[in-house]
Amino acid sequence: MIEHFPIRLAESFMLAPTVRHLAFERSDGAPFAFMPGQFIQVHFHYDDGKPTKRSYSVGTPVDGSGKVQRLELAVSYVEGGAATRLLETLQPGQEIEASGPYGRFCLMDDDANQRYLLIATGTGVAPYRAMLPKIEKLIAESGRRFVLLYGARNEQELLYDAEFDAFAGKHPEFIYHPALSRAARAAPRPGDRRGHVQDTLPEIAPQPEHDIAYLCGNPDMVDGTFTQLKELGLPIKHIRREKYVSSR
Repeated sequence: MIEHFPIRLAESFMLAPTVRHLAFERSDGAPFAFMPGQFIQVHFHYDDGKPTKRSYSVGTPVDGSGKVQRLELAVSYVEGGAATRLLETLQPGQEIEASGPYGRFCLMDDDANQRYLLIATGTGVAPYRAMLPKIEKLIAESGRRFVLLYGARNEQELLYDAEFDAFAGKHPEFIYHPALSRAARAAPRPGDRRGHVQDTLPEIAPQPEHDIAYLCGNPDMVDGTFTQLKELGLPIKHIRREKYVSSR
């Protein structure tokens, strides 16, 4: 059910040189109910008083209850952006308006697929962070397998990298490949790949019979990867997309 509610900033820090992690709590103290993969909208006004809104995926890992006390967002810096100016200057305890949840970019229990290809760039990895408890459940209950292919320019721009790396270390059924397009890590790891996410797809070898792909992030990556997956034989119904477009 879509709700409108005020949220209060609880925590804010830089995840990467141009990405801020923001944690909010509902001002009424109620938990927020959502499915991992969904997003909220932040509502505010331009300087001229015109109302506007921005959409952000909730990145808080959520268990089977479907409820969290904190809405954790990864927000990219946009030069001259109204939302950037608002969220950069917001202080702990201050409130803004929000609504949600929205979206259907979710892992469904009735998926008959054996392997999930989770592909992201930038802040598009946030919904996969929210999915980690559900992924753990699917691994334990049905032996599903997952590949997270995450594109960034360099090590400093890999968001939540330690969390995904630790999860992969705990679960052999979850493979984590950071794809670094500009510079390798100072201390490369076995899962690292060089280039863009599309460059690593042939290695993953998508299987039309039992794979499903989720694409989230930069529109160029989403469109390019969608085309490549189709060429590799994956049915269109097995490719789910969520594009992140930066708005001023």
